[in-house]
Amino acid sequence: MLFWLTEFADTLPGFNLFRYITFRAGAAFFTALVFGFFFGRPLINALKKRQSNGQPIRDDGPESHLLTKTGTPTMGGLLILSALTVSTLLWARLDNPYVWIVLLVTIGFGLIGFADDLAKVSKGNVKGVPGRVRLALGTLIGVLASAAAMYAHPEPLQGQLAVPVFSEVLITLGWFFIPAGAFVIVGAANSVNLTDGLDGLAIMPVMIAGATLGVIAYAVGRVDFTAYLDVHYVPGVGELLIFTAALAGGGLGFLWYNAPPAAVFMGDTGSLALGGALGAIAVSIKHEIVLGIVGGIFVVETLSVIIQVLYFKTTGKRVFLMAPIHHHFEKKGWAEPQIVIRFWIIALVLALIGLATLKVR
Repeated sequence: MLFWLTEFADTLPGFNLFRYITFRAGAAFFTALVFGFFFGRPLINALKKRQSNGQPIRDDGPESHLLTKTGTPTMGGLLILSALTVSTLLWARLDNPYVWIVLLVTIGFGLIGFADDLAKVSKGNVKGVPGRVRLALGTLIGVLASAAAMYAHPEPLQGQLAVPVFSEVLITLGWFFIPAGAFVIVGAANSVNLTDGLDGLAIMPVMIAGATLGVIAYAVGRVDFTAYLDVHYVPGVGELLIFTAALAGGGLGFLWYNAPPAAVFMGDTGSLALGGALGAIAVSIKHEIVLGIVGGIFVVETLSVIIQVLYFKTTGKRVFLMAPIHHHFEKKGWAEPQIVIRFWIIALVLALIGLATLKVR
């Protein structure tokens, strides 16, 4: 919205700064961060007032959660999404299709998560919106977003799947790019949702992955950088750096209140929305495979559930003490902060590996 101030760049000093994505990204980060600090406590108080018993805790989860997490309110993702949306609308170019694709995917999955959280709180149990309904709605959003992204891409890249490291390799998917993109978006949303099981466990890897994808978006959105790095050029996607900067600012504002012991959980409102956002960014910048690297924590969490279920149905035995895998480590006696911080470190290492794919050709 504030990009229009560049109209005064030729007449008033300082307004030229609004032309630069990096300046607006920094401003978006601080706007979202201040928003989170300013509205965090009032939102938490309001959620506590309306959720007398807090988020329902699963009976089949770790026993310690029944003691330490009972009574903590949920839907804290509203704080992140509000900060993210306001900051993006203020600082991003609103004539950019990729900004709207990613923002609408985020809001769409946020609404699904909000309905799920609201149903759980209202019923006082862990059964929210039926899984099939959530999956159907998420798939619809993913299909629409992937189709929009495909048509926003320049013609040589439409319907193509880029392969990291091998700069000349493009897999032609054609119309199959749409279901493939939807799979990435829906998969990312549900993977982050599965990871969100400990205080601060999901939000930091989301911020790290988002920041990494933002840097990649800025690089592939500049013709000079793509020529140097020998990667595909996607005009306009550099503007997504502003979205990811706002995500980081809003995430830090939320983490202030979510650090153990959490004052509020992000709930499905936040986890589905943020996961969907990562998937939509990856599809927009044509780095879907790289998302699997930088979001490796989410991939492992999802695989641990799939492996556990399939193995148990086949043999009647379990591979892990409990799934997702972060609960396995809880059962082994790891303290919650120990698990969270180690997962953060792994997420950072994976992000660096993902960034390295830009240069390794």
